[in-house]
Amino acid sequence: MRDALEPRDILGLLAEEDRLRVAAAVVLGAGGTAEITAATGLPPRAVARAVARLVAGGLVEGEDGKGYRLRTEALADAARQAAGQRAGDQAEPDDLGLGDPQEAAVLRRFLVGGRLVSIPSGHAKRRIVLDHLAGLFEPGRYYPEAEVNQLLGAYNADYATLRRHLVDEGFLERAEQVYWRTGGTVEVDGTAEPDPPG
Repeated sequence: MRDALEPRDILGLLAEEDRLRVAAAVVLGAGGTAEITAATGLPPRAVARAVARLVAGGLVEGEDGKGYRLRTEALADAARQAAGQRAGDQAEPDDLGLGDPQEAAVLRRFLVGGRLVSIPSGHAKRRIVLDHLAGLFEPGRYYPEAEVNQLLGAYNADYATLRRHLVDEGFLERAEQVYWRTGGTVEVDGTAEPDPPG
């Protein structure tokens, strides 16, 4: 089984016109490079280059002579991912905020499609978002800075600012580029409970 493609990977593959035309020809039934060349009107070298890139990128599979196909399942997986859902996950947006309507409203405002669209400037709203993001980190586990950046970067490109806020607000502690969780709401037997003070 091939790895799932990120939505941005698919967009990157289809953002170049020759690759987009080749992908369209494959979807419409052009099987081999000769058929793709005829369908697209592109030079054979451009077709070969585009096909090679689409296959290497995981959006197209097959081989010349046996036919190519677009991996529509990769598109479906990416669409679910972009909508903030994994296959089989039926969580509703109302689940945000752990039952507190005010927290849920803040999280729905700033978390759209599984992404943090902006970092709240207001302290109270920012703490609600940071508390939610602190849930990415398991209590008692140590995280190298690169992993912290990766986890936070999945929510917002400005992971450095998020990381700094999490430390400044007491959700994470750091020493020598290693981080660990020190605050925030934790799940206990399926229910959310705040950490005890101190």
